[in-house]
Amino acid sequence: MIVKGLRNGLGQLIIFGDWLTRPKPQQRTVEKQAEVDEATASLALYQFKACPFCVKVRRAMHALNLTVELRDAKNNEQFRQELLEQGGRIKVPCLRIEEQGGVRWMYESNDIIAYLKERFA
Repeated sequence: MIVKGLRNGLGQLIIFGDWLTRPKPQQRTVEKQAEVDEATASLALYQFKACPFCVKVRRAMHALNLTVELRDAKNNEQFRQELLEQGGRIKVPCLRIEEQGGVRWMYESNDIIAYLKERFA
């Protein structure tokens, strides 16, 4: 019970710290941003709101000015099941990437950030 309370408190501190120190988003022309928004429509991030690794990925997405659907795998049973059945395990963050008629599941925050920077920076 105490551990859960500490974990929840720490999670809230992480979220607050992220909010306080969030980087400025990358600026693009309206046309270029529309292209990026269209490309990110094929992405979804399975995450837990207070997970530090998920916060790290969300910060990178914010800095890159990416609109990626966030799927709460902790509080939404449907998303949790999708992550398990289609991704293979309940581990976050996980980026679901639809490409060339297939779906790829990418785990590990550093890998996700590298992919997003390579594709959208």
